[in-house]
Formats: sequence, structure tokens, C-alpha cells
Amino acid sequence: MQLEQPEVPLLFSETVVPDIFFAEYLSQMPANSVKVYLYMIFLSKYKKDIKLNDMSKKLALPLKDLNDAISYLDSNGFITKKENGYILSNLQEMTLHKLYTPNLTATPEKVADVAKNQARAKVITHINNAYFQGIMGPSWYNDIDLWFTKYNFDEQVMIALFEYCFSRSALHKKYVQTVAEAWGNNKIHTWNDLDLYYQKQEKLVKIKKTIAKKLGKTTLTQYEEAYIEKWVIDFGYELNIIEIALKRTTFKANPTFEYFNNIITDWHDRNLKTANEILAFIEQRNKQKKDTKQLEKQVAKASFDQRQYDNLAFLYANSGTSAVEIPDNLVASEPKFAASNFVNIEGDMHV
Repeated sequence: MQLEQPEVPLLFSETVVPDIFFAEYLSQMPANSVKVYLYMIFLSKYKKDIKLNDMSKKLALPLKDLNDAISYLDSNGFITKKENGYILSNLQEMTLHKLYTPNLTATPEKVADVAKNQARAKVITHINNAYFQGIMGPSWYNDIDLWFTKYNFDEQVMIALFEYCFSRSALHKKYVQTVAEAWGNNKIHTWNDLDLYYQKQEKLVKIKKTIAKKLGKTTLTQYEEAYIEKWVIDFGYELNIIEIALKRTTFKANPTFEYFNNIITDWHDRNLKTANEILAFIEQRNKQKKDTKQLEKQVAKASFDQRQYDNLAFLYANSGTSAVEIPDNLVASEPKFAASNFVNIEGDMHV
């Protein structure tokens, strides 16, 4: 006896997509790859042979975008290239293979961690229910366990991590991993560590806004913000210290952040930690400059005085003597010439 299913018209047929696709892979897959993958599932049901150019037209995708999407699916194991096409991978089997790790023995360390693991299991259950509606993808369990171990987060910090990403509509693994790594680098392990970190970040945001306003900027570039983070986080400087640097550049037209950074870094290298220490240093430098200018004036004046002369003998360099004596009778007497010797009454000149 042979049983056959009736042929279902296209209008009433269905294409099955595994739930694990939505729970585990959808959030991380590029939009074009999702589009191509779903269309491939549809075509595979009918065992259709379709060319890339035809698929490009059907999906309204440029050929380059189509090739990029197929390359993503191939490199991530969703499809496997064959001689004359592609074969779709079994997502359930692929996921199980990633998750399966044989555990034949229980080490003493693992036995000692049972209580801790139970507490973590409650946290994972809470995360699953609160942020994934109870259908969290299986690989998330391994990732959460890894973050617990790698960054030494306590239970409250782990919940805060998912709340932070969820509130920003960025609950995908790459973003969560990035935030987790940032918190780990800032030595956040407990809720108290996280609270202090939030306070520092809030303070940093206010400082950035204040500096931008004082400089007449609506926004700061990523590189300008990096400078401010360096001054506040690495150097530990408050806004009142940074303002000293800003005020000292009012005479410059369009001073750059690199210029500010050179000034502030110099203060840090000199181990100047407070505003009073910095102001005292500036006052000392100004006094040194003033004393230096005064000394230069004195040196210049002394040099000018040495070039004065007591007699004018040097003007007679061609006389062959060191000085020229002028007879007293020539100096004291006046010339005794009558005007008539030169000009007559009628005004004629005698030669």
C-alpha cells in the first residue's frame, strides 16, 4: 500500500524555518544574508535550479551584494558549496555540534563550584525570561558562563550587562561582548564597582559637554573626546584644571585639542596634581620670564654704554696723528673782512 500526500498549491504551501534560526542566528546575520537565506530555503523545497543573475533580479539585489550575502552564509556554515550549487546545512545539527562538549569526569574544582553554578543558573534563567521571552538561544548559555569566568562578574553585574544592552536595543552577541570586555578592562567585578564606574562616566559626559560649550562647539569628534578621557581618566584632572589650560589659549585663534593636550600633558609629566600647584607653577614661570627680559635689557644697555667715546679724534683718521691741535688765535679771533671787499654799492661782485 502506497500513501501519497496531495499536491498543495503554492497559495497554501508553507516553508519551514527552524526556530533555532530566530533564537540563535537572526540578530547577528546581515539583512541581505537573511533575505538570501530565506529565499534559498524556499527554493530548496522545490529543488529549483536558479542562476545568480536570476536571483539578483528576483530579490532586487545588486549582483555584488548577492555574492557578499552568499559568501557570508558559506563562511558561517549556513550553506555548503557543491560542484553545481549549494546545499543548506541543518541548523539544529550545526548548533548541537557547537554546543556539545563531552564531560566524562567531575573534577574537585567543579564539585566545589556547584553552589556558585547554581547561583549563576538562576541568573541565566532570569536573563532568559526577562530579555529573551524564555527562548534564549543555546549558545548564549556558554557565552554567559564564559563571561562569568573571564571577567569575574558577580550575578548583579551580569544582569546589569544585559539590561544595559537591552535598553539600547543592541542585544546581540558582538555588542554584549564589547560591553563586557570594556567593563572587564575597567576592573568592574561587583555592583559597587559598576556604580562607581557609572558615576565616573556621568561626570565625564558633563565635562565633555562643558568643554564643548566653552569652546563654542555643538559636538566633539571622537578624537577630541579621547583627549578629554585621557585628561580625566588617565591623569585624574578635574574640570577646574582643564579650564586653566583653556583660558591660557584665549590669545590663540582656533587652538586645537592637540595644543591643549601638550599643555596638560606637560603638567602631568611635572607631577602637578592640583589647581593650586599648577597656578603656582605658572606664576613661577611668568616671574622667570620677566626676570629674563629684565636681564636682557640690562645687558643691552651695558653694551650700548661701552660704545660711547670721550673725544672725536677718531673722526680724523686721515690726519696721521692721534689728535689735531687748533691754534688758540684761530679759535678766539673773528675774521676781519669788510663787506666792500666783496660787494659794491650797485651789488656787483668783485673777483
